[in-house]
Amino acid sequence: MDLVTIDDIREAAERIKGIAVRTPLLRMGESWLKPESLQPVGSFKIRGAYNALAVLRPSGVVTHSSGNHGQALACAAAEFGVPCTVVVPEGTPAVKKAAIEGWGAEVVVVPPDQREVMAERLAAERGLTLVPPYDHRAIIAGQGTIGLEIVEDLPDVEVVLVPVSGGGLASGVAAAVKALRPDVRVYGVEPELAADAAESLAAGRVVTWETSRTFRTIADGLRVNRVSELTFAHLREHLEGIVTVSEDELRGAVRHLARTARLVTEPSGAAATAALLSGRVPAGRTVAVVSGGNVDPELFARIYA
Repeated sequence: MDLVTIDDIREAAERIKGIAVRTPLLRMGESWLKPESLQPVGSFKIRGAYNALAVLRPSGVVTHSSGNHGQALACAAAEFGVPCTVVVPEGTPAVKKAAIEGWGAEVVVVPPDQREVMAERLAAERGLTLVPPYDHRAIIAGQGTIGLEIVEDLPDVEVVLVPVSGGGLASGVAAAVKALRPDVRVYGVEPELAADAAESLAAGRVVTWETSRTFRTIADGLRVNRVSELTFAHLREHLEGIVTVSEDELRGAVRHLARTARLVTEPSGAAATAALLSGRVPAGRTVAVVSGGNVDPELFARIYA
């Protein structure tokens, strides 16, 4: 399979200049955080979404999303002046739906297992370009700019921790880091209750979990019930492995980031930090990617209390 290269990622970095923030590395104890929660849309997703639109130049777009990709695509579509429709699953936090609509996009709510079907139907009916949340080389390349920045800002990094859902973020980050520093160990992180990627790597093939299983986790941004063949190929090629974290560890990481790093994060965004705090990853100069901060206020208040 044709994997994303470091040249693809460098080209993406040029395209997203002035749109995505080059987030700093923040010291946390003996490790560092890459706070993508500080992006204009509150997550790393703007990198891939904007890069995809810059490559595709569509007249209108549609996607399916748990919230963050939808908001990022809506923002990118507004920049390009094209209409955007976002299909989200029932149970998506109201704060994420409101943010999508705030960028002028239409939100369509469906049962969790109907997201992709509805997005494909709307693409066909309305003549829109489907921009998936992770299963696209331009999306992966855009997310890979995070890895590029990590190595540039901390050349002697030894371990990188990155959340895994559909696998686009981990694919891009790992592709960039391994191209520049093959000795760096890159680990994906998943909730124990949505560990389909971990099972897929163990089985040597893509394994799908039912939404009734993945929707048990508090990490709504990591509930995608399968990686794609494209992202699976990247994860298999570049990751050292996947660390799984419990729901209590996710809550603890959200509290820790708020109290010690002054970062408001959603449970999904805190997953890599949860793995770091768990002590189940190798020691070394470690960077944990904080992937998003679009947390439901009521949920955050319950966790932080």
